[in-house]
Amino acid sequence: MEHIVIWFKRDLRTHDHRPLAQAARRGAVTCAYFIEPSLWRAPDAATQHYQFVLESLRDLHTQLANLGLRLNLLVGEATECLERIRLELPFATLYSHQETGNDLTYSRDKTVARWCREHGIDWHEFAQFGVKRGSHDRDHWKSGWEAFCGAPQISTPNEARASPLRLLDLPPSAPELGLTDPDPPERQRGGRKLALQTLNEFLTDRSQQYRGGISSPLSAPTACSRVSPYLSYGCLSMREVYQATQTYIESLPASRSRHKQGLQSFVSRLYWHCHFIQKLEDEPEMEYRNLHRGYDGLREPDWSDERFEALKAGRTGWPLVDACVAMLHQTGWLNFRMRAMLVSVAAYPLWLHWREVGSWLARQFLDYEPGIHWSQMQMQSGTTGINVPRIYNPIKQARDHDPRGTFVRHWLPAMRKVPDMWLFEPWRMPKNLQNSSGVTVGVDIAEPICDLESATRLAKQKVFGLRANPEIKSAKKAIVKKHGSRKQLEPSANNKTISKAKTRRSKSGKPAATQTSQLSLDF
Repeated sequence: MEHIVIWFKRDLRTHDHRPLAQAARRGAVTCAYFIEPSLWRAPDAATQHYQFVLESLRDLHTQLANLGLRLNLLVGEATECLERIRLELPFATLYSHQETGNDLTYSRDKTVARWCREHGIDWHEFAQFGVKRGSHDRDHWKSGWEAFCGAPQISTPNEARASPLRLLDLPPSAPELGLTDPDPPERQRGGRKLALQTLNEFLTDRSQQYRGGISSPLSAPTACSRVSPYLSYGCLSMREVYQATQTYIESLPASRSRHKQGLQSFVSRLYWHCHFIQKLEDEPEMEYRNLHRGYDGLREPDWSDERFEALKAGRTGWPLVDACVAMLHQTGWLNFRMRAMLVSVAAYPLWLHWREVGSWLARQFLDYEPGIHWSQMQMQSGTTGINVPRIYNPIKQARDHDPRGTFVRHWLPAMRKVPDMWLFEPWRMPKNLQNSSGVTVGVDIAEPICDLESATRLAKQKVFGLRANPEIKSAKKAIVKKHGSRKQLEPSANNKTISKAKTRRSKSGKPAATQTSQLSLDF
């Protein structure tokens, strides 16, 4: 009987799982997950990610047990764990899903490929998202994505033959893996059961708020789908989320047009999910170097530890920014517009390089997905060379999306003492009013770390001055060809749809590639 190993990574489910389905038809199955210390020591790994994975593994254990299978849990680097399995029970075939992760997982997979070749093991990898590996044509990428998401879901096997292998290491604690950051007490919990519940609640109820509700930090926690961490760790498959959404749209009567429009906007964000992951798949260096190399050296010499520490502590002095950081610490989640604002504030008035800020935010976001994360960090920081920088004013954002200060006062208790007229710029309060209100700027409320207006103006001059350089402009074409979207309907940051995308036309009269605008990728 053939012995097949299934290596689970960020695909913690049994439904729509091609490696599992194919292995179950071929022979005896060993299901394995590896807790790899080197990955958990990475600067983008956090306690909340590890705890979410452990919760999802417990759920996966139950799913596999229902099929007559067991989950073997091993602690060690991937090739060490595979060697342990091989010595216990020799195998000739390894199945897994492809992973577009950080640079460490990319290097790890290359090491596993070499190990497989050395030991005569056939490693079969299957696409999990609508992301193409190897040579592909961006002009036809969208149709390929639609074909992938529209293909029939892979049914869970009714039963499977389990190999006799039983390897169950005790999972190390988070501190034993070097994870010492706090686990946000109000974060989402892992596992497929909760994932399906979250998706169903969104489709049937919460999606009615999606249009117009995802930009404000007040309404976004319920208006957004909240399935992003379950997609990131594979508790749900992209295909099942896409098809469940399309099916529900079709079931709605014509009178529910707003509900339908909200779900259609959500579908477009599923497309963008894979579009951005494709960028990292095509150019792994995007994680640690500027997509447009002409921006190298733009911010690096001006790094400020003081400003970065103020941002991480939620002590920038701009109430909406600091409230967002407080929410992240408590929940591990923030809606996209507020995430964009955080990165914008870091990149422009604080003039911080996206790499260090990106690693910190990766740890704050429970739904950290490397392909989306690093693409967005560079877009918001203006280093892609193909996107017009969107620079968010945190005071204007507060007036637009938290006009009564409800969000700010919830997350920053000291702001509850600030009179309404000073809500957006509390540092301007007269001393006598601070005394009578019982709140002291610089103690209870931070003073702005820099002058917002002048710092932003200087940052704009530097970035846009560089963008105007002919050599910088000429290098855009190659980046657009490799990474630019050809999709014509683009969701914008304020959740409106651009119905007629502006396109350049070539001499033949055919539309050329569009330039991707700032997007809202709220799930």
